[in-house]
Amino acid sequence: MELIKRNDVPIEETWNLTDIFSSISEWETALKEVENEAKKLPLFNEKIGERAEHLLHALQVREALLERAVPVLTYASLSLSADGTNPEAQGNASHVQSVQAIIQAELAKTEAVLMSLPNSIIEQFQTELPELERYTVYLANILENKPYALSAETEETLAALSPVLGSPYSTYSMSKSADMTFPPFEGADGEEKPLSFARFEDQYELSSDTNERRNAYEAFDETLKKYENTYAKLYASEVSKQVTLARLRGYKSAEDMLLHSQHVNKTMYHNQLDTIYHELAPHMQRYAKLKKEVLQLEKFGFSDLKAPLDPEFEPETTYEKAFDTIIEALAPLGEEYTAMLHEAKENRWVDRADNIGKATGAFCSSPYGSHPYILMTWKDTMRGAFILAHELGHANHFYLANAHQPLNATRPSTYCVEAPSTMNELFLGNHLLQSTDDPRMKRWVVLQFIGTYYHNFVTHLLEGEFQRRVYAHAEIGTPLTASLLRTTKQEVLKGFWGDAVDIDDRAGRTWMRQPHYYMGLYPYTYSAGLTAATKAYTLYQEQGQPVIDSWLEMLKAGGTKRPIDLLKVAGVDMEQKETIQAAVSYVGKLISDLENSYR
Repeated sequence: MELIKRNDVPIEETWNLTDIFSSISEWETALKEVENEAKKLPLFNEKIGERAEHLLHALQVREALLERAVPVLTYASLSLSADGTNPEAQGNASHVQSVQAIIQAELAKTEAVLMSLPNSIIEQFQTELPELERYTVYLANILENKPYALSAETEETLAALSPVLGSPYSTYSMSKSADMTFPPFEGADGEEKPLSFARFEDQYELSSDTNERRNAYEAFDETLKKYENTYAKLYASEVSKQVTLARLRGYKSAEDMLLHSQHVNKTMYHNQLDTIYHELAPHMQRYAKLKKEVLQLEKFGFSDLKAPLDPEFEPETTYEKAFDTIIEALAPLGEEYTAMLHEAKENRWVDRADNIGKATGAFCSSPYGSHPYILMTWKDTMRGAFILAHELGHANHFYLANAHQPLNATRPSTYCVEAPSTMNELFLGNHLLQSTDDPRMKRWVVLQFIGTYYHNFVTHLLEGEFQRRVYAHAEIGTPLTASLLRTTKQEVLKGFWGDAVDIDDRAGRTWMRQPHYYMGLYPYTYSAGLTAATKAYTLYQEQGQPVIDSWLEMLKAGGTKRPIDLLKVAGVDMEQKETIQAAVSYVGKLISDLENSYR
């Protein structure tokens, strides 16, 4: 089936952005108003340090501005994600970038004033005026960042340059969605098949036909190869930016700076990477060798890692049926959670179409003051149900956090963000296991669980390991060339897969596929989230409802606690290396169960 244009997509397969703004003209008016309000923000800065009431007023004005800005920015971002080839969406996104730079520059002025105040003054004002409690999280972050702040003028300049500093990511994203086109390739039936980023990752990479899978992989890589030097330059610019900013701010390294923003210490970071990279590897090598044996492949390459083990058994479903199954599976999370799921299904919170220019992968955006929006590409398979459940986990997390916390305290550290989403996958998988006596279906569910751990503990964890090595190179001044990035990725993959998987140059270019590298040290946090979810689900199986109550309390807490303390609300101690090792052991058990099913 040929890829279709956005205008030809049935409306029920798209998200309803009119819930944010009813029309472009309404959005344009709001954008102009936000720009004007941002320019007035400095008027409230002059007397911040004189009285607690002045501080409160300035923070109230700041938060009101952000509450109006969030839907404006989100509307433009989601429109571009739906169709990156749309000239109007491209223009609106560029316009938003300019306005966002103005907002950030004005916010930076407020922060500069706050950082110039003695800590004792801020603490005194908080004691004097109970209303300032609403801004506790924001003020705590100001005090923590104070030792690394530059001069007020420099901070304002950096904020004004935010579109330029963010250009590596925006250029990468635009290139992927609007410029990168792929040649057709020979499919399983011998006919030419259309290829796109989304179709490769959601369909052909998972094909049961070895020739189709490998042909798609080669055609996909041939296009990546044409962009290799350009993308290497973009990523090198991003890394150089972070290294330079870290040095200017007085951090020991970019790694220290990026972990500081996550409120994660280096021990936690390195424990996560080291434990999984080294201790999971033997289990995953067993998995790869089992695939090679079952699929009767003479050679097992990187393109075969996602080949289905039981290709003739792929439970098909419709979007509606899958959504209903998810609602049933997540019923233990309570009535409020279930009501949100029904609303998401019935009111078009999900964009599931497959159209030209659509962003790849899946994500959830949860603008404050509105409901969440989910982007994915639906393929009528139960695997899609796991992806949908994952994104609904993000949706409900921020639906609850937004409802129970002020804007400045809704978002927890990225270290915690993936826990609620992967918890949903565990609920869905176990629900499916309990709903069938068919051994083949049970094995299929085990494979989906392994797929979840593969995604978080392998794909993203290896991205994290790649990042760690790239930043180490950058800190000592090694040029980040296309060749270095490719060989570094190959070394990471070979170190993990050993002789179980043939790792070639094409595999080395897979670093080009992910936008996560432009989001700080984000990739490794997927493994942290799944580690926490695995522990919490185990506790739920042992203790029942009290664990659910604690889990929901954690979701509602948003960003009011540091990641370690937030996860402890749910009974999970991520400072213990044993917590990570227990999750690794669970994956090993899944693979052993899978091996036994073929004996």
